Amino acid sequence: MDLALLRTFVTVHRAGSFTRAAALLGLSQPAVTSQIRTLERQLGRPLFLRQARGVTPTTIGDELAHKAAPHLDALVEIAETGIDEDSSIRTLHLAGPPEFTAERALPALTGLTGQDGHSYALRASFGNAEEVLEGLAAGHHDLAITTARPRGALLTATPLCDEEHVLVAGERWAARIGPGKLRRKGALALENLPVVEVHESLPFVARYWAAVFDTLPAASGAVIVPDLRAVLACAASGAGLAVLPRYLCAEAMERGEVVALLDPAVPPLRTYFLVVRTGTLAMPHIARAHAWLLRAAAHWA
Repeated sequence: MDLALLRTFVTVHRAGSFTRAAALLGLSQPAVTSQIRTLERQLGRPLFLRQARGVTPTTIGDELAHKAAPHLDALVEIAETGIDEDSSIRTLHLAGPPEFTAERALPALTGLTGQDGHSYALRASFGNAEEVLEGLAAGHHDLAITTARPRGALLTATPLCDEEHVLVAGERWAARIGPGKLRRKGALALENLPVVEVHESLPFVARYWAAVFDTLPAASGAVIVPDLRAVLACAASGAGLAVLPRYLCAEAMERGEVVALLDPAVPPLRTYFLVVRTGTLAMPHIARAHAWLLRAAAHWA
């Protein structure tokens, strides 16, 4: 059996689409279709059911993928290890949300260079969860950090860390609200107060209100800016309330620039995932970065 046909088959199985598999393999969609049909003729059994959106593997297709994929990944590892030893620099393409990537992931990965005798060139891209996962699936990135767990077999996600969210405000607003009033009245104490957020839908505030107050926020955004670091700066300047990751605002709270308005018994959390295309951890430079980030995340408060 031709290994090239098996490689195409496994890629289609993981991608769930001839079109997406073609992009990952650098082939045309008709070439991928032709290779799958050739393999199906050789086996005498259909491997995929064609649907309006993508393909679904048959039982035989699933069985073949589970048998073939580990061996193909091992061959990739052998090939990539040889390349890795001959090349002094490997390029790692990372994508993720701008704040977390800049504040957490990039400092951790720049520390990887030279630690194990290997040099790395690092390229970073920022985007929301949908953009990052689409780019990873299309082969534009090697690693992605996202708060959304991907579906399907093409991408493999590993929990990276949890992020605690804190309700903060500048000193003026904190003094006006007062902790006693907030504990007594809950979300009612915050009605009609200005809010600083990353989007008109108030994703951070809405998540916090639902988890802590069991309601939705009544306020609209006074300042909308698509970067949590800018949200922090606006909140510190007195623009309004904000919900921020603790890691991002901890130093500002220590300096007194913003004040935590509430300390709930169970603070709202958000989980980050480290995502790769299935099988690419066979590539040494991706595997090293993946392991390095997981080790670093164990020490993130």
